[in-house]
Amino acid sequence: RVMEMLLSTKGITICLFFFVLSLAAAIEIPLSVSQLPTITEQSHTQVAYPFDEDFTIKCEARGNPQPTFNWTKDGKPFDLSSDPRIVTSNNSGTFVIQNRGIINNFQGKYRCFASNLLGTAMSEEIELIVPSVPKFPKEKIEPLDVEHGDSVILHCNPPKGIPPLHIYWMNIDLQHIPQDERVSMSLDGDLYFANVEESDSRSDYCCFAAFPRLRTIVQKMPMTLKVSRSNFLKERKPKLLIPPESAGSSSSVTVIKGGVLLLECIAEGLPTPHLSWVKVTGNMPKDEPETENFGKTLKIDQVTAADEGTYQCTASNPMGRARHEFHVHVEEPPQWLKKPQGGVYSVGTNLVLLCEAIGNPEPSIQWKLNGMPIDGRTFRGRISTREISLTNLQLQDSAVFQCEATNKHGTILASANVNVLNIAPLILTPDGENYATVVGYSAFLHCDIFASPAADVRWTKDDSIEPLSTFRYELNKNGTLEIRDTKKEDSGSYACWAANSVGKRAITANLDIRDATKLVVTPKNPRVLKSHSVLLKCQAEYDSHLKHSFKLSWRKDGGELPANSTEGGRIILDRDTLFISSVLLEDQGVYTCVASTALDAAEAEAQLIVLDVPDPPEDLQLSENQNRSVRLSWRAGASHNSPVNESIIEFEENHWEPGKWQELSRVPGNATTALLSLAPYVNYQFRVVSVNAVGRSQPSKPSLRYATPPAAPDKNPENIRVEASEPNEMVMKWEPLKPVERNGPGLEYKVSWRQRGVETDWNEELVKKHSLSVRNVPTFVPYEIKVQAVNNLGSGPEPNITIGYSGEDVPDAAPSGVSVEVVNSTLVKVFWFGIPRDRVRGHLRGYKVSWWKTKSMLDGKRHHPEKHFLTFVGDRNSGMIPGLDPFSEFRLTVLAFNSRGDGPESSPVVFETPEGVPEQPRFLRILNFDKDSVTLSWGLPKKANGHLTGYILQYQI
Repeated sequence: RVMEMLLSTKGITICLFFFVLSLAAAIEIPLSVSQLPTITEQSHTQVAYPFDEDFTIKCEARGNPQPTFNWTKDGKPFDLSSDPRIVTSNNSGTFVIQNRGIINNFQGKYRCFASNLLGTAMSEEIELIVPSVPKFPKEKIEPLDVEHGDSVILHCNPPKGIPPLHIYWMNIDLQHIPQDERVSMSLDGDLYFANVEESDSRSDYCCFAAFPRLRTIVQKMPMTLKVSRSNFLKERKPKLLIPPESAGSSSSVTVIKGGVLLLECIAEGLPTPHLSWVKVTGNMPKDEPETENFGKTLKIDQVTAADEGTYQCTASNPMGRARHEFHVHVEEPPQWLKKPQGGVYSVGTNLVLLCEAIGNPEPSIQWKLNGMPIDGRTFRGRISTREISLTNLQLQDSAVFQCEATNKHGTILASANVNVLNIAPLILTPDGENYATVVGYSAFLHCDIFASPAADVRWTKDDSIEPLSTFRYELNKNGTLEIRDTKKEDSGSYACWAANSVGKRAITANLDIRDATKLVVTPKNPRVLKSHSVLLKCQAEYDSHLKHSFKLSWRKDGGELPANSTEGGRIILDRDTLFISSVLLEDQGVYTCVASTALDAAEAEAQLIVLDVPDPPEDLQLSENQNRSVRLSWRAGASHNSPVNESIIEFEENHWEPGKWQELSRVPGNATTALLSLAPYVNYQFRVVSVNAVGRSQPSKPSLRYATPPAAPDKNPENIRVEASEPNEMVMKWEPLKPVERNGPGLEYKVSWRQRGVETDWNEELVKKHSLSVRNVPTFVPYEIKVQAVNNLGSGPEPNITIGYSGEDVPDAAPSGVSVEVVNSTLVKVFWFGIPRDRVRGHLRGYKVSWWKTKSMLDGKRHHPEKHFLTFVGDRNSGMIPGLDPFSEFRLTVLAFNSRGDGPESSPVVFETPEGVPEQPRFLRILNFDKDSVTLSWGLPKKANGHLTGYILQYQI
């Protein structure tokens, strides 16, 4: 609680925190304060003395004054100095028994007592077992003679020793005797034969007893078993050997809770009996009990109260059966419900100690004071089985109270130190401690106090009159002042005051507030394509006073990344940078930059998202099978942070183009099923490719094959056309059907044709290839043509009619009316009349004009004819001829042409071009010049293009 009080210090009235510190059990008593003894270490409650070593029995205690030690053995005082083989140490209750001479007399139950002026502490009882070397007696064992079918028991009778004990039956060559339902070993080590066979005869049945804690194995003298043939078959019903018939039809078994329950039934009989187990009352444990030794032993681990009840074993063979019931009782050693709790008490207070234990049988409770039974007649307090109370405690009431709970399965001990003290406060925290933290963190200023009676604890700051009254200040029960969410102004000097009725104390503490460390990782959440690179940068700000302790490291998904480069340099860490090249899918995760100083730590993280093409779809399944469709379903692969936007379904067929995958359809990315339209007469298999923004996945594994039945064609060939290389020939061609369009076996094409407007009946022919040539047809006449697909199951739909022409021939007429219009000295326009359509004898492609120069009009010289050509495409009757020489005479012809070739030329037409502008003089030179004249010379033009009439001379000053 916080209380505002007034305290006069140095003449200043200040406000402070007030807290009453209870010390009944909160703080360990300082060693400088008088206190009762406390046992701090002791040996286990049962120990075995080793054969070849010295042995130590431990007992250590603390207290003030230093405790002295005493021992009892078997309840009587035991003087450690009575035997020179016992070695002790100063200020210790531990002693060593030297292993020499006869040490059997050391066996017994020991208890340690640690005492000082205030009281006595007592240890638990320590049982020391001094084992003897286990030995089998030397004896002569008579051979055992039996007949085939008899039951036999070979007794081991192992010597006594410290458990655990392991029994083995072997021959003289140390080979294990085979065991089964017929031959088996009991829990006490005897070897039982339900019935013997002649093969059981041998002279070296040896029983070995192993004592692991004693590191000893001993062997019994070999036994001889002779089995002779019987004159008759000794079949008989089972008879129980364990438990023996003398035990009656039932027996009682007690087991400790938490231990192991072992129930054993061994029977003799012929044929060999079979053993089974049931629980007569209640149910078997939920976990089926384990049977061992070929069903002869029922084993239940970690026994609980629910395992209590009646169990029945049944031995049966064809001759009959035998039964025995086990009444199982579950008991347990004492366990604490409430242990007495000691503490520090001030004078005048009251005390109540509780001691409660459970067990089966119910434990008895005994109270002791300083190791001695409490006499209720002289004890000034109240005592009952489960409680001790004292009122108005005084210093002389300091004591060690012990409570022991005992039943037949064990004893447990609890001690309570009742320290009644009356001392002024002791502040255990050193004066002038320096504390430091960073802004925003909590500061803890310690003031560990021991006092009796309880002390009032107060904190002040800088002699200020302002109270520490905000919610950020909290005084803990141990006297520590906690300042939450610290700020710079919290720096300063603080004082802790402790006072009780006996006296008061104070210490000071200094607090320094530093700037907090801050981190930023950039980029914040990068998205990177697989195989690309990424660089993460960690920017840090921290207090300059902390630079020597500043450390920086990186983590991935919480795991530390090594400070040097990893994976052959693929991942490189360089203080505040993290570089990853050739990014892998497994690089995806949360990368954290961690900074630490002597006062604080900070983290900043970035989530690296790796993008990649999707994983291939999986688990392709076919359903809804129909003649022309099937449903394909699949399971989408990982999208690798880029959603799948579509899935491509491909198919492969193994008849026409095996191994070639072709696209069939596409579906949206969120779809994982598609109804596929199929063609007849195809043996399909399918696969799926997923596509995201990064790219295409690898194809899935193919589906099972799915074959569709054949059918008549659904379509006819397309792109029907006529081609011919000879005038009286017609070649009909078309695009053949694709393999998946055939729909069935025996594909052929039914070709029909007739001359348009002349023939009424169709000419027909079936072909397997995708062309048909017809000869002896008129030149370039129109035909109606049809091509229909046909297979063994029928014909395709009625085909459309296509118009085509028979073979062409060159035109047989020349254009007429050819004339020339001179446009200028280098350009003329030619006119003509086209040839009649029936004289074209094909598709008119255009006209060709040819011309040649015959002479120059300037000098009258004749020229060797050099023909020039110009083609005019299409059906036209004029054209422009450019690039002519001026002042010249030309001849010109025109012809028509088609796909087959050129027709005859027209008669030549003569025309002349007028004079043109001369070309520039070849050169201009200065021959001579003086102050008022210049002499020039120039060359003739390369082409005069007419009669030269003069030159024009121009100059510029």
